[in-house]
Amino acid sequence: MEIEQKNQNNNNFEDVMELFEIDYVYENKPIKRTIDEPNVKDKQSLLENLKSKILNISDCELKKNSKQIVFNDGNPYSPIMIIGEGPGQKEDEMGKPFVGDAGVLLNRMLEAINIKRPNVYITNVVNYRPPNNRKPEPSEINKYSVFLREHINIIDPKILILMGSTAMEALFGQTLKISKERGKWKEIIVNQKSYQTILTFHPAYLLRQPDQKKHSWNDLKMIKKRIDELKINI
Repeated sequence: MEIEQKNQNNNNFEDVMELFEIDYVYENKPIKRTIDEPNVKDKQSLLENLKSKILNISDCELKKNSKQIVFNDGNPYSPIMIIGEGPGQKEDEMGKPFVGDAGVLLNRMLEAINIKRPNVYITNVVNYRPPNNRKPEPSEINKYSVFLREHINIIDPKILILMGSTAMEALFGQTLKISKERGKWKEIIVNQKSYQTILTFHPAYLLRQPDQKKHSWNDLKMIKKRIDELKINI
């Protein structure tokens, strides 16, 4: 199948093709580069309050061994919220999630379905870097999941994308396996509100296991389809 290249700068299409081994990229309409903010109460003040709570966490080894908090990135009024695992070295240095190699891949994944990164909202399960980039321990996931749930309620997304097993465990528990659950739409209730949620592999995992990129491409197509069904402008 040929890739349509109308009305859009496709300089990075070859990179996307190589990364995902795909033969189609959505789609021929111009990319919407801004999102109209809805007339809602001030999310910024709510986010600052939440950030302050996390900054004031005590007795946390993650916090003690990190340079700074890594709280969020992107548009807080976005209908799409992405949750990853935790900061790595570059994220710890810069104070933003997904700015290392995994962030580069995430950007390309989003661009493959015509979404610019500034138009989504991004955070992690834990907001401080685990030592040696290890996976957060269950006790750490549980501690931060309280803040994560508040974070979700503040953003109130139409679509929630959980990237990696840590994000899955934080909201669904440790009984599920992401290899079996990825690519499935689920409903999760957070503080009495339901959210449409999909699980997919973390970009860092895809860098280690490139043969799994084909599954992530299928997940991206499902996300694109749901965006179209819900008539989301992004």
